[in-house]
Amino acid sequence: MDSNFGKSPKDSLLAICVMLAKALPYRSNLQKIADFSFERIDPTYVARAHALGPNSMHAVVAGKNYGQGSSREHAAAASRYLGLRVVVAKSFARIHRQNLINYGILPLLFVESTDYDRLEKNDTLRIRDFRHKLAGGGKIVLESANVTIETQHGLTSDQIEIVLAGGVVNHRRNNRRMGSGRDALTPRSPVDLAEHDI
Repeated sequence: MDSNFGKSPKDSLLAICVMLAKALPYRSNLQKIADFSFERIDPTYVARAHALGPNSMHAVVAGKNYGQGSSREHAAAASRYLGLRVVVAKSFARIHRQNLINYGILPLLFVESTDYDRLEKNDTLRIRDFRHKLAGGGKIVLESANVTIETQHGLTSDQIEIVLAGGVVNHRRNNRRMGSGRDALTPRSPVDLAEHDI
């Protein structure tokens, strides 16, 4: 699932133009934009995300430069709307990584890129002691029925708080409710999260 759109730059441009032509009319309709999520690489993604239910969470396992060409917020917002909470990748496009964080989606990097091949579609992943490990800055271990994978996040303390709050909007709302009067990126006590399967 490396970020290759086609066999040549011409193919890549054509694929991008087709996607834009289909989605652009809905740019202000997040629910409709979400229907195009991962359409080119996994046409079943949206249906499977909806089938999990409205309060479910899921992860995406990706290759190199995840989010390339997706510097707009829609790519992160639409995935979040569908329940995406974690992306595990070999590497991230810089702007898209920050957009994921802003929408409360945790970007994780494989410690060993070969672990990418050890995970299968529809694996259930578990992160134990999530909040503590995220705040501690250490490796985050993903467990499935068959494998254990080490990941890392490289987030700042501000970014950790944003992810734990469920995104920058929630983080700012929480700060206002607490009457802090501080900027949204000023650290506050983290939100407790229980263990979750993703």
